[in-house]
Amino acid sequence: CQYDNPTRPINEQASPNGPYMAAELIIAALSVVGNLLVCAAVGLDRKLRTVTNYFLVSLAVADVCVGAVAIPCAILTGVGLPRDNLPLCLVMLSVLIMLTQSSIFSLLAVAVERYVAIFMPFRYQALMTPRNAVLVIVVTWLLAFLIGLVPLMGWHKTPPPGSSGHCFFVLIVDMAYMVYFNFFACVLAPLVVMFLIYARIFATVKRQLRRIEADVKQEMKTASSLFLVLFLFTACWIPLHVINCFLLLCPSCPVPFELLLTAIILSHANSVINPFLYACKMKAFRDAFKAILTLQGEPVNQSSGENSTVLYTILWLLVYRLVASR
Repeated sequence: CQYDNPTRPINEQASPNGPYMAAELIIAALSVVGNLLVCAAVGLDRKLRTVTNYFLVSLAVADVCVGAVAIPCAILTGVGLPRDNLPLCLVMLSVLIMLTQSSIFSLLAVAVERYVAIFMPFRYQALMTPRNAVLVIVVTWLLAFLIGLVPLMGWHKTPPPGSSGHCFFVLIVDMAYMVYFNFFACVLAPLVVMFLIYARIFATVKRQLRRIEADVKQEMKTASSLFLVLFLFTACWIPLHVINCFLLLCPSCPVPFELLLTAIILSHANSVINPFLYACKMKAFRDAFKAILTLQGEPVNQSSGENSTVLYTILWLLVYRLVASR
């Protein structure tokens, strides 16, 4: 989504901002490549096909769409395009809202999954099945789609007479929708729930650190890495929502245009962070990334026993064919 300063002349707003566009294009490219790598890793490495990682793939798909769709839309609406086409303008402005909401729901699903894994280990296998994970992912995307399309359903501003048909965010999207509905209800509330979940996890584990078993310690390690994903998501997106609050609740407060652009770039940059975070904090992802980038047929951490089984099977087939041919 694109924000601008309504006090600036329309012609000045519609002129391209070179550094901003360059930063957005770099972020878009890194986001697409990095998150496609995450999807490929989970698809190619059986060890990564877990319920947790299914939700991370959903998050990665949203980030791919940010780079491939939302950022180009942001660049176009940043110069006021499309002109004189309100429905298309609303769709382009709503794309990132929808993708952000999908990311939040994916993070919420991960937090709930970690909670069940640590506090309800005996029910985990029954509750967190791949089928249930896929169902949750489908529901979260449908909800995100509906939330993102609320402006298209009528909750938007009427373009002012002096806008010349330009498609600028603050001229079209109602800030009451962005602050009260999108931020408070759909962003802040789930974030609070997620932070409470992780707070309960960390507090409980800290009290019982000496008594917990090795497998629970591994679950805790995974939870710590996923909490970092949540923390960085919050750090990247909260500044932009705070600026939205200022635009709505304090219209006379000066908000520097450069600050707005910086907040937009920071929010988009979140789509680039996760693949690097997985590589640094999760060994299974790191090994899978190495296998893909070095064009190896198998993950580098695959056991030698599996390779030996395949080799013996091939040798046995060759011997069988030689005997049969005689």
